[in-house]
Amino acid sequence: MSTHQIDQQLIAIKPIAVPTPPEPRLEIGLQVKVTAPAVGEDLPVVVFSHGNAWSMDGYEPLADRWAAAGFVVVQPTHLDSRRNSIGLDNPIFGSIWRLRITDMHAVLDNLCDILERAGLRARVGLDRVAAVGHSWGAQTVGTLLGAGVLDADGNPGEDFSHAAVKAGVLIAATGTGETLTPFAAEHLPFMRPDYSTMGTSALIIAGGRDQSAMSTRGPDWFTDAYYLSPGPKSLLTVRDGEHTLGGIAGESVAETTDEDPARVALIADTVSAYLLEALDLDRAPWAALLRAAAEDGRYTINSKGNTP
Repeated sequence: MSTHQIDQQLIAIKPIAVPTPPEPRLEIGLQVKVTAPAVGEDLPVVVFSHGNAWSMDGYEPLADRWAAAGFVVVQPTHLDSRRNSIGLDNPIFGSIWRLRITDMHAVLDNLCDILERAGLRARVGLDRVAAVGHSWGAQTVGTLLGAGVLDADGNPGEDFSHAAVKAGVLIAATGTGETLTPFAAEHLPFMRPDYSTMGTSALIIAGGRDQSAMSTRGPDWFTDAYYLSPGPKSLLTVRDGEHTLGGIAGESVAETTDEDPARVALIADTVSAYLLEALDLDRAPWAALLRAAAEDGRYTINSKGNTP
């Protein structure tokens, strides 16, 4: 897969304000960035949830490649963004996991208006919407696909799924909570997903060297979303990938421990290929990826159920 610069012209519009329900947001409004190809009609949509501390301005290597592949990418900034300076000691931090889900619902519920204000409404097919997330964002997206969040008593709580989301991608998604470290159990108790109800079609992406400081398990922790969920699922395991999988959040960012532009291109292009197939737009890229996986030692792809 090419790591060369993108030649197709893209457009990006930001910020676009999105109304949210009367939830405690410390008077910080919800804003999104929209990235799209400059030309094209009947375009599918990806709504992307960033990892902890990031914002709508991160993950440009992914957003740009997805837009070049024909997607309109909508990126909200969640409250945990470092620009909002909400730390573990802030009383609102414990509810941010819910507010993230509320953000995603607000974006999906107001998608027509967002696209209208971006000048893209006439060019988008609203019946083909996918959700993608990385790290904390992957857990957020999992709830849109039907996953629960277990409380202290092991109850999954309410259903956060959203009917508009036809397929999803979870990149470095939190595993089950039984092996959380003491720090994570105390400060991040919401990291207890229940994937047994996550029935929507999804691609799970995990790094073969992603050792989380939040779990006592190894890299296999990040494959729980695949192995413990029902329905059609695919799993991309990137052999040498760590948590940012080569630098998907941006070029030369501090969190990247395995800088590799080719790996970033692999992640971006695999997501595009999977979603083109899952949204019934183009089967060829995913089929080509499956053929290449048999000969490429960098990654493996597994599937179960009636996968795309």
